[in-house]
Amino acid sequence: MNYRMMGRFLSLIIGIEALFMLPALLISYMYGDHKAVTAFVLTICFSLILVGILRFYSVDAPEAFYAKEGLACVGIGWIAMSLIGALPLFLSGEIPSYLDSLFEIVSGFTTTGASIVPEVEKLSKGILFWRSFSHWIGGMGVLVFLLAVIPNQGKRGGYTMHILRAESPGPDVGKLVPKMRDTAKILYLMYIGLTVLDIVFLLLGGMPLFDSVCTAFGTAGTGGFGIKNDSIAGYSPYLQNVCTVFMLLFGVNFSCYYLLIMRQFKNVFKDEEIRMYFCLVFGSIALIAWNVRGFYDTIGETIRHSAFQVATIITTTGFATTDFDLWPSFSKAILLSLMVVGACAGSTGGGLKCGRVLLLLKSLHRNIRAVLNPQKVQIVRNNGTRISEKVLENTNAYLAAYVVIILLSYIAISIDGFSVTTNISAVLACFNNIGPGFDAVGPTCNYAAYSAFSKLVLIADMLAGRLEIFPILILASRSTWTHR
Repeated sequence: MNYRMMGRFLSLIIGIEALFMLPALLISYMYGDHKAVTAFVLTICFSLILVGILRFYSVDAPEAFYAKEGLACVGIGWIAMSLIGALPLFLSGEIPSYLDSLFEIVSGFTTTGASIVPEVEKLSKGILFWRSFSHWIGGMGVLVFLLAVIPNQGKRGGYTMHILRAESPGPDVGKLVPKMRDTAKILYLMYIGLTVLDIVFLLLGGMPLFDSVCTAFGTAGTGGFGIKNDSIAGYSPYLQNVCTVFMLLFGVNFSCYYLLIMRQFKNVFKDEEIRMYFCLVFGSIALIAWNVRGFYDTIGETIRHSAFQVATIITTTGFATTDFDLWPSFSKAILLSLMVVGACAGSTGGGLKCGRVLLLLKSLHRNIRAVLNPQKVQIVRNNGTRISEKVLENTNAYLAAYVVIILLSYIAISIDGFSVTTNISAVLACFNNIGPGFDAVGPTCNYAAYSAFSKLVLIADMLAGRLEIFPILILASRSTWTHR
């Protein structure tokens, strides 16, 4: 294990996080929130001291860097980023418990949106901005940002693929262009462009600048932290529709946007994952609108709320315009299913990912055909390309780990005595990075009532879900630290 190189990466991650705190520090200063200013200053100073120590430790680090180091770097990096990112919330006194502050910021960085804050409007502007900005940072990933802005160091540039593969969501990670640094730049440029476009449309609808920026951060990262107690419900139908459209856009694989830029329209239209994603979206909207047609005064209002909730759940954003926990069981069953499926691979959304679900269904179909025709070689194809057995094995392994972790987490938090609906939806909402669940953790409630132990379990779920499980699991493996 190349600990010195890992120390170098960790120093870069912490340094970038300190840099990202400066806008929140400036906003706190502008609004005269002295406690928040002090909290950000202390956190930034502490971060810079850590950076100095790690840089000194990693002098003359060997260049050898393998997949194991890449996975470990991502896992440790996100844990360190969360531990430090929670400090402003705690030191400012706005969230008195450090564990609650950690829960809140992990929920932010992992773009979950699950909160322990009962009244978010009482938080200062700087802290509100930091919560929302954490979504934007975590949406594309701070390590992808690192790859985009930091030049490759040394002759061995292969570590970049290990980093990008470990942090990017989906069953497989490929390059948009030959150089990984250029791929990271393209991803972030598209991410920034869509975020700015979202802000512009929100401003055109009359939303204040601060609200627009924070809402766009939550939409872009598919996070869902609101700056109002009623989330998005208090805004106009136009603004709710803008959020619906952009949530769905950020749930699309960013590679498709690159193909559109390169005018490869046929490849986008033929993409099976995109077709599955939008079929699920429009089909779910139609079914839910039919099921809740008596809950709202007009057809337009019914469709608007149905579309918003489908978009916010399948993209794992977690905003809300209505209390969907009051909807009929059929509609809630659809939303619960969408929680598991999630958005497209390569997007900022969470869940299993449509691409992975598609591979699982095709693998199941292949196995059924193999039973019927055991002598015939069965091949799985996606978009006309043969899928390797390695990818299928990794997908099946992910599903197995997914089911086991959800089951164990559900059993663990059940010790608090909440209902089955509350506990299973809480685990699914945190592991799939959605935020609100049902019953006691529904869209009008929060996670504050859970015990410290359960919050730690849910924190681990949020991190494991955002990082596709394995970067977190290998940290607990003895072989990670004892073998090269």
